Amino acid sequence: MGLWTKEQLRAFIKENKLVTAQDAQNALKELFAETIQEMLETELDTHLGYEKHEVKAKVTPIAGMARAKRRWSANTESRK
Repeated sequence: MGLWTKEQLRAFIKENKLVTAQDAQNALKELFAETIQEMLETELDTHLGYEKHEVKAKVTPIAGMARAKRRWSANTESRK
């Protein structure tokens, strides 16, 4: 038993107008590439803690260091 039913396979063949083995190979290669790309993007989103193009404030090491530097500068300026 496969991942797809016979009806799903037939629909895939029809939608992609697959006639030759090369057509099938190209369609599966594209499907596989899209799947791997989506998996990698999801893994990166999970690792970073936010999604690509997310607008809300991101806490990154660089942003954190810049924020700390500004606070330190402000504190030292107020002591003068």
